[in-house]
Amino acid sequence: MRVHLVDGTYELFRQHFGMASRHSDRGPFDAAAGVVASTLALVEDGATHIGVASDHTIESFRNALWAGYKTSEGMDPEILEQIPVMERALVAAGFIVWPMVDHEADDALGAAALVAERDERVEQVLIVTADKDLGQCVRGERVVQFDRRNRQIIDADGVRAKFGVGPESIPDYLGLVGDTADGFPGLPGWGAKSAALVLARYGHIEDIPAAAGQWDVSGLRGAAKLSATLQARLDSLDMALLNSLSPGLGVGLPLMASLSESLELTNRADGGTEVRMAFATRSPDLPYSAPGEAGGAGGS
Repeated sequence: MRVHLVDGTYELFRQHFGMASRHSDRGPFDAAAGVVASTLALVEDGATHIGVASDHTIESFRNALWAGYKTSEGMDPEILEQIPVMERALVAAGFIVWPMVDHEADDALGAAALVAERDERVEQVLIVTADKDLGQCVRGERVVQFDRRNRQIIDADGVRAKFGVGPESIPDYLGLVGDTADGFPGLPGWGAKSAALVLARYGHIEDIPAAAGQWDVSGLRGAAKLSATLQARLDSLDMALLNSLSPGLGVGLPLMASLSESLELTNRADGGTEVRMAFATRSPDLPYSAPGEAGGAGGS
């Protein structure tokens, strides 16, 4: 089976600034309705196991760790008002929804992808978003990103082709070049090319030698200046790397505990079996449960 993990917040923005914005007579909840319609379209295209993560609140635990991290300030109120509408509409349509409060939708997607990847019944995990943050969750051809707008599957080779580094180096790459969407400015002088060259050689920021004279990176210009900037900003990069979704850095561990049984086998009336996404325990991030499941479990 293939598991589809949808970034509901990304889809809501896509609907708001895409199809819904092209209609002058659009209603106040058209973007939310568009997300439900697009998720149902996944089913029409053959998807059988779907989970949707959303940012129920834009602020998260990262705001206490990084002063410039993204907030809801300045966001279009029309989008903010539609987030809970979208969540409840998806639940009503029968989809599993993970509305995140203390963590972010990306954290839920990363944790769910890891759980699904470890299940031998899962042939492939598709993270349905083009968000570059989620590139770190890609594993070979087993865990991939699905860019629906461009109808493109991004596997590990695709991540390397796009950024010049492998999935495991994406948090480091974003820490160096910056990620304006999340409020990370990056380091002065560090661009996509220099970050890719250095990380392709060393993998992670903490493994880059402190002195530029120790660097062994062919084709790199201005190594001394880049090194000086890096050493001066290491503390800020520690904060930036909290954007990593890896359970190894602790970000995903609380979610992994609540996803103790994300894939559940059920018997069909015809004697066969099917698999559905489910929660075995209620996550503290979930402000409400799916209908009919007091503990937060549900199926699509």
